[in-house]
Amino acid sequence: MKAITTSIPDLLILEPRVFGDDRGFFFESFNQRKFNELVGREVDFVQDNHSCSVKNVLRGLHYQIQQPQGKLVRVVQGTVFDVAVDIRKNSPTFGKHVSVELSAENKRMFWIPEGFAHGFVVTSETAEFLYKTTDYWNPEFERSILWSDPEIAIKWPNLGIPALSSKDLDAKLFADAEYFK
Repeated sequence: MKAITTSIPDLLILEPRVFGDDRGFFFESFNQRKFNELVGREVDFVQDNHSCSVKNVLRGLHYQIQQPQGKLVRVVQGTVFDVAVDIRKNSPTFGKHVSVELSAENKRMFWIPEGFAHGFVVTSETAEFLYKTTDYWNPEFERSILWSDPEIAIKWPNLGIPALSSKDLDAKLFADAEYFK
């Protein structure tokens, strides 16, 4: 597995080494020791999540203000446009974001450490999305930043009006959000 750096040094795109032939493929999707080496610290995952969504479903931009979750995300079926926004108030990249296409075909993973808001939109007919988290989900501390916030200015794929949950319809503007210190 190799790490691809991004414009925000803490966000990494991970590319596994895939072995394929006429029978199919094989790759190691996770190795704790190698992952810790790539991110430069010990990370413990406590929860795995799996979602399935149809085209144009947008989930995010989510984070937990307490019990923050680092996330290692990947797609096992379909394609998504994935985004992480730095909401660490004292960070030199505060308010900046990185986006990446994740797909079953490219098999890339995206490491999003604690202190970032995260979201994605499905660009294929359907997509199955897996993520490992470093803390447990706690709805009391979950927050959402508006996906279309003009200050963040994410250039989402042009898919029309996305399908959103009620939580994401009520999301706050970036300027009104709670940040990490």
